[in-house]
Amino acid sequence: MSKDIVCDHHNILNCTELVGILGRYYLSPAYGIEFCIGFPGNLLAVLGYIFCLPQWQSCNIYLFNMAVSNFIFQCTLPNFSYLYANNLSETRPYGCVINRYVLHVNLYSSILFMAWVSMDRFLLIKYPSRNHYLLRPQTALIVTGLSWIAVNVEVAPMIVLMIQDLQSGNWSRCKDFSSLEGDMNLLGYSLGLTLTGYILPLLALCGFSHKIAHLLHIQENALQRKTTSYKRPLRVVATTTAMFLVFYTPYHVLRNIRIASRQSWPWMELCTKTYIEVLYILSRPVAFLHSAINPVFYFFMGDKFRELLVAKLRKLYHKILTGCTFVNIHV
Repeated sequence: MSKDIVCDHHNILNCTELVGILGRYYLSPAYGIEFCIGFPGNLLAVLGYIFCLPQWQSCNIYLFNMAVSNFIFQCTLPNFSYLYANNLSETRPYGCVINRYVLHVNLYSSILFMAWVSMDRFLLIKYPSRNHYLLRPQTALIVTGLSWIAVNVEVAPMIVLMIQDLQSGNWSRCKDFSSLEGDMNLLGYSLGLTLTGYILPLLALCGFSHKIAHLLHIQENALQRKTTSYKRPLRVVATTTAMFLVFYTPYHVLRNIRIASRQSWPWMELCTKTYIEVLYILSRPVAFLHSAINPVFYFFMGDKFRELLVAKLRKLYHKILTGCTFVNIHV
């Protein structure tokens, strides 16, 4: 009997160690790789929009805001990577709150702005002359402002929960969203955030993707020719929808199961809860991978953005090459 107790205790120790092992050998390198890929891509996109785009359309405004959000989030990844690599917790309360706030704002602003981009592409195909009021840059600025307000309202309760949790722990332990404790019903809030921040924008992406496909089908039948130039927005919107579906779904499902296992399922064994947490940890870098991949969509979605940026980079390259040749001649 005592031998069985010792074996069970040994198994519990082994399963609880998995969280720390994943932090050091999975989360740390994953966030490091995402930073190395995503930081230069988003920086190039932000600078490209600022310096290379003479005339801004509604789509550019949505994509620029998404690029800024992704870029700010990328700046937090080295800190996350360092902490997980050294098995440390964020000791600065303001750093803990700011990093988690930036992470979740980026998570939900990205899919929301991409939903607006898909709406913009649909309207552009339906109104090629841009005579619809939603295609005006002024309208896009208003929609953008309201979107930032909406996302911050969604994330604000989490900030309150984080402050309450930090206070209860003497401001010394920075916890992940799924491990927070406070006066609020964490599972109810997480489910509501999943619905408003993820499911509704995803349904909008699917809806506009379907509308674009339907509109292109009608145009092909009416004109009796292939509308090749308009099929690119359909492919990009459909690919974006699939990306968010694949990246975000495991994270949100496992986050809610993880919270439920802690709060609503007291009968569950410790190792089973730990295995759920392990799956949740595995899903986190996958969900945040969108911020490293999004720069690809800036080039294919932005009106003339790719051509202008490539032309600017080519011009800069020739200027540097000419300068190097001039230096070599005089040396």
